[in-house]
Amino acid sequence: MRTGKQFAGVFLAGVMLAAAGCASVGKDFATHKVEEINVGETTRSDIEAMFGDPWRTGLEDGKRTWTYAKYRWSAFRDAETTDLVVRFNEDGTVDSYVYNTTQ
Repeated sequence: MRTGKQFAGVFLAGVMLAAAGCASVGKDFATHKVEEINVGETTRSDIEAMFGDPWRTGLEDGKRTWTYAKYRWSAFRDAETTDLVVRFNEDGTVDSYVYNTTQ
């Protein structure tokens, strides 16, 4: 059987968990600059100047990719997601990019 203090502690822990029902991954980036990207012209250096260091890097079909993303989830409202994936040619110019957002 639980005492009043134990019940209060469990109740308080539950309230704190419910209040913290949100999570964020990634980092903010200048979404208003996406329109400045020109396929075949914009370089890796240009992308870095516009958006900063990428959140993730990788390869897709042998092409270097940089990902910029910010994902926010909450138990109390709709998720807010924004991401930009940039694929580069061998010469360092943008081959293609994809920008998505829920906002």
